Amino acid sequence: MKIVIVGCGNVGSAIVEQLSGEGHEITIIDEKQDLVSDMVNSYDLLGIVGNGAVYSVQMEAGVNEADLLIAVTGKDELNLLCCLIARKAGVHHTIARVSNPVYYKEIAYIKEELGLSLVINPELAVAGEISRLLKFPSALKIDTFAKGRVELVKYRIHEDSLLCNMQLKEVRFKFASDVLICVVERGDEIFIPDGNFTLLAEDEITIIASSTRIASFFRKIKVPTMRAKDVMIIGGGETSYYLAKFLVDMGIKVKIIERSKEKCEELSELIPEAMIICGDGTDKDLLLEEGLVQTESFVSMTNFDEENIMLSLYAKSKSKAKIITRVHRISYDEIIDNMNLGSIVYPKYITAENIIEFVRAMQNSVGSNIETLYKLNDNRVEALEFLIHDDCPLVGIPLQNLKLKKNILICTINHRGSIITPGGQTVINVGDTVVVVTTQTGFRDIRDIVE
Repeated sequence: MKIVIVGCGNVGSAIVEQLSGEGHEITIIDEKQDLVSDMVNSYDLLGIVGNGAVYSVQMEAGVNEADLLIAVTGKDELNLLCCLIARKAGVHHTIARVSNPVYYKEIAYIKEELGLSLVINPELAVAGEISRLLKFPSALKIDTFAKGRVELVKYRIHEDSLLCNMQLKEVRFKFASDVLICVVERGDEIFIPDGNFTLLAEDEITIIASSTRIASFFRKIKVPTMRAKDVMIIGGGETSYYLAKFLVDMGIKVKIIERSKEKCEELSELIPEAMIICGDGTDKDLLLEEGLVQTESFVSMTNFDEENIMLSLYAKSKSKAKIITRVHRISYDEIIDNMNLGSIVYPKYITAENIIEFVRAMQNSVGSNIETLYKLNDNRVEALEFLIHDDCPLVGIPLQNLKLKKNILICTINHRGSIITPGGQTVINVGDTVVVVTTQTGFRDIRDIVE
């Protein structure tokens, strides 16, 4: 596919990184020469320096021959204008990044009137991920499938865990739990495990099942499942606003610390249920005064990655809170992993997942549609949810008779709202959604999983 991407910031670079590896013909547009040069030197693509909302610049980028335009600059108005011009130039599919809560309240109208194929809101997506983590603070990461009926939960096994030194085939019988451990990360290695795989301390395991079954499983292995009662958020930007709205609705007490008096006043009006503190979130005395030691969860979301990391380290040293850190730059990956900070949220990866899901759906498919896609374990694993159509050749065949490619696991089947952990005799039916986890990337159709 021919894809034009306007904006080469954190979000744009993540999208380029993912899509360039899937064989697309990509052209980027950005006003900053250094950003364009870096991308051109790193990937096989065409770079244009200029304003993506200018018709002549888009034409220079070949937008009239493009299948898709993605506008992900930091300015909502610019993104919407880029998409409008591209539509007038003949592009059938456009995607716009829209973050401002004022616009997002009317997003259905904007999407319809501008003919947008997809609207992405990285800040809202990050807030959603963090709110799921605060529902179950023992998890490192939580993703959902089947409209929330199925959860994919990442968890680190501690030395005193009941799971230590157990084979997977023993886990299911000992704890009488219908959950599936579908991925194990051990150091730099990734495994799609079978029943003979033995779990060790410090393994990071990914578990998939319905939310009730996962909660039951964790209770049986003596892991706390109670949601956080309160949260301290450092930084009062758009993500904090969306997060606070989610948490207030969940009954969680919210405290936001923000430097800007203007933002504090705005947040106080928008979220009267939250406590807004005007002050420097990096001031240790202020944090202690506002109850850092007692808080059950701590989220650092300033505009600076280094500040967020240092704040989380300090919070970890002073409290037993669930720590969540927002980080934009992936280059900090290895450093952060050694700090054992808990949950790290990368906004640009969350956004890239939504884009890839849409692009693959455009490219496929006869037998199925990609409904949901997640990149796991530093992009080395993909979890995909496929909706099965009536012309899918896998329908009605027992799973044990399918010749699956290596390192592929069919994890769950949603059959008319009933969540099934499949066995060898299980069959896929028309209308089902099927979740597949694999270390092989690039699948566009359920048929891609068989040899």
